[in-house]
Order: sequence, then C-alpha cells, then structure tokens
Amino acid sequence: MEHQLWKVIVALLATLGNKRPQARLTYSDRRIVAVYYWAVVHDRPTGWACCPQNWPIHLRRQPLPSPSRMSRRLRSPSVVALLGESDRRVLAPKGPGLFWMIDGKPLVIGGCSKDRQAGYGKAAGGKAKGYKLHALVSPRGEIAAWRLAPMNKDEQTMAARLLRAAEVQGYVVGDRNYDSNPLHDVCDRLGQLQLIARRRRGAGRGLGHHRHSPGRLRCVARTENPFPGFADGLLRDRSAIERTFGNLVNWGGGLTALPAWVRTHRRVYRWVQAKLVLAAVKRAAERTTCVA
Repeated sequence: MEHQLWKVIVALLATLGNKRPQARLTYSDRRIVAVYYWAVVHDRPTGWACCPQNWPIHLRRQPLPSPSRMSRRLRSPSVVALLGESDRRVLAPKGPGLFWMIDGKPLVIGGCSKDRQAGYGKAAGGKAKGYKLHALVSPRGEIAAWRLAPMNKDEQTMAARLLRAAEVQGYVVGDRNYDSNPLHDVCDRLGQLQLIARRRRGAGRGLGHHRHSPGRLRCVARTENPFPGFADGLLRDRSAIERTFGNLVNWGGGLTALPAWVRTHRRVYRWVQAKLVLAAVKRAAERTTCVA
C-alpha cells in the first residue's frame, strides 16, 4: 500500500511545479518532495529516506540527497510552493457544496517536549500540549480549507480564517464552541453562508440586552423554533467530520500521534500536509477500485 500511494504522489508531482529544468540544482524540487513523501508514508524521519537500503531494489540506483540537503531544500520557497500546490490539487473539493462541517483535531505531544511553538489547550479528556488541526470538511470527506495552530489557539479565530480562505456557501455546522457573534458576523459579511451551532448556555435562556449578529439570531430561530427538524438534521449529520478525522488515523501511515522528530510549527505543518494528501489519495484509490 505504501509503495502504491508513493507512486501516485510521484505521478501527481510530474504534473505540478516548474516544467523547465532547474539549473544549478543537483536534485529537482520534485525529487526532494518525492523523497520526503517516501519518509512520511512509512512514518520515518526524513534522514531515513536518504539511505539507499531503505528503498526497493529497483529504486536504489537513483541518487539520493543527504539529510542536510533535504532539510535545507524543504525550507526553500520553491519546494514549499510545490507542497502547497499538491495540497490544493488533491484536497480541493471537486464540486460545489451546500453543507460543510467545521471542527478541530488535537495533535498531542509529550508534556516534557521543549517545543516552544506548541501550546497547552483543550483536548479529548482534558488539557494537553501540542497542536490542533482545524478543518472545514464536506460530507464526502473533502477538505475545503485547513489550518494548523498551537493547541491553545481559539477555535473561533481559526474558524474565521478557514471561512475566509475557503469562500464556501450554504450551511456550516459546528459544535457549541463555535456559537459566537463575531463568527456569525464573518459569515454574514461573506454572504450566502449560515452558521448552525447550538447555544453554549443551552436553549430556552434569554439572549441578554447586548447586540447580536443577524446570523446568530437566524441560527437561534432555526434551532429553537417549535419545528427544528431541519437544524437538528444538520447537527446530527455533523458527526461525519468525526468519521473523516477517524479515517485520517485508522490505517498504517495515517495521521496518528506526532512522532518525536516532528516538532516546531514548520515541521508539524509539513508533516500534517503530507498526511492529508496521502489520506485523500488513498480515499480516491478506494473509490475507483473495482472488486470482482
């Protein structure tokens, strides 16, 4: 499975990036990204992929960059752009949608880690240190936009950034944590977008005397009217995002706990980006496979 996924990534890279030969470079950007994906798909450090003995026999004759060269080139603007281009090509929704789900997935690291860019925040079962993947997902598992932030970054702030970047339309469904007037204001400014989330303090309570966003008032009217079947159905279907996050981790090579060599925001972002692309490629391969 790992080799098959890697071959799909190599084929994808052949259609991306600069088509002209890159002068004064021993290894092209595509080669650097391909070597990096070989490490990621096997859950190994980048230096592991620089050793010929860790490649199949028929691929060992190809020259490999050194670990120091890989570290330097992965930070170069051209390689970062190529990684982002592959991200957009694979993860972008294939068609318009009217139903979107928003949530965050904690990526926990050890409490003794010296990573100064990680933060303490809410995770499953309590507080934890690490990062959080914030994603805007369709019912088909397509990711319209995603961001990575320290664990203590406010989910409402990240949600506003996701909505501005994705420019989606229709209904965006979240849990109670996304019930805020500023986030509803963002949806109203974008237009053709309605956030559906139950009130933090529960239904039946007063709204107080301060100003409320028109979008929030519409949300309350939809979720707390005598016939809330439509809103209840949207909120019930929001559980699909939990399955999407589950599908990211329930296979070898998936986005499980961050390994010890993936620390600082730059490395974690690159690792998560590659894992999301691999998961999307795997999902597409399963949909197109025919079983006799």
